[in-house]
Amino acid sequence: MAKATENSLRIIGGQWRGRKLSFPKVDAIRPTPARVRETLFNWLAPVIRGAHCLDLFAGSGALGFEALSRGAAQVTMCDRDATIISTLKQHATLLKTTSGIFLQMDALSFLNQNTQKFDVIFLDPPFASDLLQYCFESLSMTDCLHSGAMIYVEAGAKEELPTVPGNWTEHRRKKAGDVAYYLFIKQ
Repeated sequence: MAKATENSLRIIGGQWRGRKLSFPKVDAIRPTPARVRETLFNWLAPVIRGAHCLDLFAGSGALGFEALSRGAAQVTMCDRDATIISTLKQHATLLKTTSGIFLQMDALSFLNQNTQKFDVIFLDPPFASDLLQYCFESLSMTDCLHSGAMIYVEAGAKEELPTVPGNWTEHRRKKAGDVAYYLFIKQ
């Protein structure tokens, strides 16, 4: 993967509000914009404290660290890039948190091997890929979501979402610039 200079983002709420985190400039990293994160975590406010979360395409760590900052009990951050995982571990050390689990592995491999149940899952794979479809299929065949779990999905604003599992109900949706984002609830 192409790598050049460092990029950065700010945590926008919770105990680490205002903390700046840098991440390597890797083509695959597209951090969730701050205004999207603010809206998302307003939606998740009733359930995020004490939640067990999965950030399946962790990238910059924006969603995972935002969740931890706002009181999530644990966040599993999965990414296939070793440099990204190394950086996320450094951030956890900097923030003095042991509530993050960092796994260098492909998202679909993780879903196929996972035995843990989650309260919140963040799905924001690279845009214009077929990864959402495969994630939806995997999640519908595995038992890794608690009843009432929240599933956040981020896609390109011009992309059509694949068919979501039948036991998911759309709770919210919004667009911001080039990003469309959705929140589903597993029944």
